[in-house]
Amino acid sequence: MTQTVGHFIGGESVLTEGRTQPIYNPSTGQICGEVELASVETVEQAIANAQAAYPAWRNTPPAKRAQVMFRFKMLLEQKSDEICQAISREHGKVLHDAAGELQRGIENVEFACGIPQLLKGEHSKNAGPAIDSWSEFQPLGVVAGITPFNFPAMVPLWMWPAAIMCGNTFVLKPSERDPSSALMIAQLAVEAGLPKGVLNVVNGDKEAVDTLLQSPTVQAVSFVGSTPIAHYIYEQAAAHGKRCQALGGAKNHSVLMPDADLDNAVNALMGAAYGSCGERCMAISVAVAVGDEIADKLVASLKDKIAGLKVGSGLDNSNEMGPLITAQARDRVKGYIDAGVEQGAELVVDGRDIVVPGHENGFYVGATLFDKVTENMTIYTDEIFGPVLVVVRVDNLQQAIDLINRHEYGNGTCIFTRDGEAARYFCDQIMVGMVGVNVPLPVPVSYHSFGGWKRSLFGDLSAYGPDAIRFYTRRKTITQRWPSSGVREGVTYSFPS
Repeated sequence: MTQTVGHFIGGESVLTEGRTQPIYNPSTGQICGEVELASVETVEQAIANAQAAYPAWRNTPPAKRAQVMFRFKMLLEQKSDEICQAISREHGKVLHDAAGELQRGIENVEFACGIPQLLKGEHSKNAGPAIDSWSEFQPLGVVAGITPFNFPAMVPLWMWPAAIMCGNTFVLKPSERDPSSALMIAQLAVEAGLPKGVLNVVNGDKEAVDTLLQSPTVQAVSFVGSTPIAHYIYEQAAAHGKRCQALGGAKNHSVLMPDADLDNAVNALMGAAYGSCGERCMAISVAVAVGDEIADKLVASLKDKIAGLKVGSGLDNSNEMGPLITAQARDRVKGYIDAGVEQGAELVVDGRDIVVPGHENGFYVGATLFDKVTENMTIYTDEIFGPVLVVVRVDNLQQAIDLINRHEYGNGTCIFTRDGEAARYFCDQIMVGMVGVNVPLPVPVSYHSFGGWKRSLFGDLSAYGPDAIRFYTRRKTITQRWPSSGVREGVTYSFPS
């Protein structure tokens, strides 16, 4: 009998016997459970619990909130193996990759532990005669997060730890494709001492999302996912008067200069392009080779490396790449490879016909490599979100920069070079939010913030780090004077200065 994954509302596991859909183990292609899809009423129940918990939690001193987060971090580390097993079983990524994801999430918990320092505000004594002025960062109320399948543990930890440490209460809607890890983690938070109702988790589809977006109680929404959905989330949130940050898609380029350390660059590209089967918004999917000589060497080296790539079940930690999340995702990626061939790109390594012994029904696509790709091909323009790396050839660095800047996405990019002048020029001129120099996946650490440019981010503030504190609070500035005894002022009609 398959297990049904429900919701976590008011500190309790909830099953309502509503609509369900299957959860697949992508490595085997077999159903490993089912998830209940929340109705409007179930989402509203979660919002009501969050609203009821808000006044007491808002008034809890930040240092006491931080103590809960310290205990929560300890529990995450103690239960990491179980959480990673759940991630790998439902997503398909290899266990060591799941462990890396969870660790990056824990780093955001560590950042949230510093909330007393982060909420201090500013103070000015004698801003005017006997007048003091200060600012406070106060919580918004009930806030929500909608998170993607590709990082089922990390991305929720980008959102709700910072949000609740700022004094808000939270409703999380994780991906219905791999929901278990988010629920496990929420239960650990309550075990750590988080009051019931401060964090609620509802699983669901568009019905749940729209309920969160339309609720007058929900004050802000964070989202990570594809650009079309991010645009929809942002528009709907704005239409209903909510603050919103919506992180969308990407087409991340890596520039290889003629002086690059080719061995290091190839190793870096292998992980950046094929890690997690390419299902990362920061995956490198385009290698821009400056000059035919470096391009030829790059393609030959990548081809050799791909031949030794070990693909298989995510639960086997000896593997280097697992499957895609669903059969539909597998078929979509294969369709892009077909289109690349039809549009004239040179298919160097074809991953369409891969077979994993013992897992013939899994959702696998092998590492795929195209050369001599041009700007008008769909394998260049579109976010494939699979293990497909394309090589574009240009003559000089300026052409590489112009190529990247013309693309609609501006999430991440990097350059491989030994030339400091070239690297500095690239960093200054590139219109991308996160830039690496000899670093293929320039994901900021937890005490910076994560966000792209152009159609990779809708909203004014990036995710986690300092921007998260600004996003989940509103500033209040107080100006105060206590006149001396017996001193009275006359009426003044000029603007105070």
